[in-house]
Amino acid sequence: MASSIAAYRPWRVLGPLILVLVALVAWTFLPGQSHTPQLGLDLQGGTQVTLLPKAAPGTEGGVTDEQLDQAVEIIRQRVDGLGVAESEVTVQGSGDNAAIIVSVPGAVPQDRLVELVGRTAQLAFRQVEAILAPEAVDPNAEPTDEASPSATPTEPSPSPTEPAPTPTEASATPSSTPERADSASTAAEPSESPSAAESPSPSATPAVEQPAIPVQAAENDADFQERGLRLDCTLAENRSGTPDDQALWLATCDRDGTAKYFLQPAFIKGTQVTNASAQLDPQTNKWSVSLTFDSEGSAALSKISADIYDNQPPQNQFAIVLDGVVFSAPSFLEPIPGGNAQITGDFTIDEANDLANVLKFGSLPISLEVGQITSVTPTVGEDYLRAGLLAGALGLLLVGIYLLAYYRALGLVAVVSLGIAGIFTYCLFVVFGRTLGFTLTLAGITGAIVAIGITADSFIVYFERIRDEVRDGRTLRVAAETGWIRARRTLLAADFVSLLGAVVLYVLSIGSVRGFAFALGLTTVIDVVVAFTFTRPIVALLATTKFFQSGHPLSGVDPNRLGIPDRPPARSAAVAGRK
Repeated sequence: MASSIAAYRPWRVLGPLILVLVALVAWTFLPGQSHTPQLGLDLQGGTQVTLLPKAAPGTEGGVTDEQLDQAVEIIRQRVDGLGVAESEVTVQGSGDNAAIIVSVPGAVPQDRLVELVGRTAQLAFRQVEAILAPEAVDPNAEPTDEASPSATPTEPSPSPTEPAPTPTEASATPSSTPERADSASTAAEPSESPSAAESPSPSATPAVEQPAIPVQAAENDADFQERGLRLDCTLAENRSGTPDDQALWLATCDRDGTAKYFLQPAFIKGTQVTNASAQLDPQTNKWSVSLTFDSEGSAALSKISADIYDNQPPQNQFAIVLDGVVFSAPSFLEPIPGGNAQITGDFTIDEANDLANVLKFGSLPISLEVGQITSVTPTVGEDYLRAGLLAGALGLLLVGIYLLAYYRALGLVAVVSLGIAGIFTYCLFVVFGRTLGFTLTLAGITGAIVAIGITADSFIVYFERIRDEVRDGRTLRVAAETGWIRARRTLLAADFVSLLGAVVLYVLSIGSVRGFAFALGLTTVIDVVVAFTFTRPIVALLATTKFFQSGHPLSGVDPNRLGIPDRPPARSAAVAGRK
């Protein structure tokens, strides 16, 4: 035991703790950053979006409860991926009459929130059949001597007759293909004027409304070409996105309105995407979204690239289509054996992260229409927040008074330890809110207050073990060491039970209960850290001082208070033994 006491160096533990604490405080109070925790919906309000579900195109029947549950889970994952915690996603009603209510705390921009939670995110890879200029073709216009677009399918699909620009902003390249989409070739050269059999006569065609995406048809539908040619990509509503039937041919626009595409049925679907992440290209300093496919998607990508890579443009291109809108259309320069692709373009970091989130967490099984967007006022408010903080401060004060009254100077060590634990807790709440989107709710404050008792229990167990060792006749230095060895098992067992309960609550619950569980688990971990890196080394240092070794009445280890009887001097005992 003596060798163990001699080997322990308290400053080797206290030094790193002080450095970590100083660094954490500096990080928390960085200039230009928020120095307070992010508050939850019940404390500061937020935004509420009402979504009206509808059956996705190509599906039969109405909206089912199973689809609603799946949509709620995907939306919750998307919102959490945005860096927002403590969001509330609930369903009111059932079937086609249901509504999904999404409530998000804080000042998240409404447009970004609606785009994130409402996007169906039906991803598809389609082979390009033709690319046309973005403007619409008016079937009632007078014929001119200039070449006009005609639909002369190579199979049953359209082929353009005038060159059109390919997208220059939204592009994508497979990971093994260095060429970007803006280098893809345009459509075929203009051909002669269409025959009557291929294009309806202007005089015989009645005035019709401009179609909106998605313009889709089965393989042998002749009307598909005429409707696709009339699609006007200069209209913003034709680039906003809507789910498409991936088993049908598609005429659509790119997201910037710079080109019109005629696309074959999908050869890769979004369900075959296993992962998506936003990445920054250090050479171009542009953000992109990298995709990884499962074995089936990888095989489809490898097969289609081998089949069409040596075709003439645009038949060697494929389009990455999200909710019926072309994001990019790169060319295959060679067969691609791998299962990776990349969506590139003029993305901001938020756009790249949002797109990666909706692709990573999957497409919604239903279509969603935004019914209403409202600002939510706090349900609890500043008064309850002030009351919760006051309760926490009062609890700390009462615990501190008890520890000081009962343990004297040892109680002062406990009070300082509680203060350090409080600094760690506050700083981590701020840092996690800034980096992970953690929001503090009233339930989280409750979890932190409950943890005060757990932390105080750790000190009480340790101090009582020390006093027991002193009662058994050991010196204070030895008592501090042996008492810690006996106390740490109890301390770890109690904290493990609390941490296990917090983890189970966090995993199985949703909403504000998760905030309670997170705060409880975090403060429990902080309790262990403070006990091992501050309380124990400080007590070991104090045990070497004359004030504690002499058993001063204010030390907390006064023999009279511990009930230790006066022992006769060692010399008197020896004389008595000789007699």
